[in-house]
Amino acid sequence: MTRNQGITENILQLVGQTPLVKLHQITKALPGKYYAKLEAFNPGQSAKDRIALHIIEDAERKGIIKKGSTIVETTSGNTGYSLAMISLVKGYKCILAISDKSSQDKIDLLKSMGAEVHICPANVAPDDPKSYYEVAKAIQKRTKNSIYINQYFNELNIEAHYRSTGPEIWKQTDGKITHLIVASGTGGTISGTARYLKEQNPKIKILAVDAVGSVLKKYHETGVFDKNEISPYKIEGLGKNLIPTSTDFDVIDFFEKVTDKEAAFTAREIVQKEGIFAGYTSGAVVQAAKQYAKMNYFDENSMIVLIFPDHGSRYMSKIYNDRWMEQQGFFD
Repeated sequence: MTRNQGITENILQLVGQTPLVKLHQITKALPGKYYAKLEAFNPGQSAKDRIALHIIEDAERKGIIKKGSTIVETTSGNTGYSLAMISLVKGYKCILAISDKSSQDKIDLLKSMGAEVHICPANVAPDDPKSYYEVAKAIQKRTKNSIYINQYFNELNIEAHYRSTGPEIWKQTDGKITHLIVASGTGGTISGTARYLKEQNPKIKILAVDAVGSVLKKYHETGVFDKNEISPYKIEGLGKNLIPTSTDFDVIDFFEKVTDKEAAFTAREIVQKEGIFAGYTSGAVVQAAKQYAKMNYFDENSMIVLIFPDHGSRYMSKIYNDRWMEQQGFFD
């Protein structure tokens, strides 16, 4: 499986077909073989290109949108960039409600792509009128000829990865994958990929990554949405303070939580040891792999695939900025 090396009609034809790269130094002390699925090779530099394109093209086929329509969405940054990019190519307007914990790099990127950006407080309840969920809904209601993508509660989020990411990983590993490790936010990536892989081989273990301060792990284990689990955290695109319907908890075997600090340092470690300029959530995924390994989830015959969701350039003002790291108290 190779990416298109010829002439493409436009940049959107480069979505998907991302490489799988073997990790060496950072997983050297861990049992098994580890491979990173580099979603930064998408034209929008993240896995969110897949869902954004799939949802918009589905709306086009159904006649819901046409040139001049407005795309509205809630985002921590990456989905917004994908939507802004696709909107530019296809001739749509794009309005985004974004969390204020998103990096300034992401916010600047969205504006540079022509999107109208509304910055909303992260540490409020999902049903608070100021939350980015409610702000996006309000914008869509008052905007004629518009569509709300609603990635957290959209089955197409799952379908996009079922049709693309899952089959790609299965072919790239010749069906030998034994474990998949994915950060769970909206849940579309892990759910769609897991559904496809479990259909091919039910023995494949799906290992989710959650953030300290998120409710997903406890909900998966107990079925209880515990508001007492909720606390502020810095990692973007990982964890939730609500339960997204675009997460299929039945196909996930285990959840493991990681801290902001460990995820940040592990992202930096990926760069130094593998030469892969990975994002904050990629650091969380590798950190989770280390924690799963300590709990004896893997052996020497394991083939573990880790999805790296985006590129490190989106975090230059955060985890790759010493001053920001110091402000968070991450430097001892």
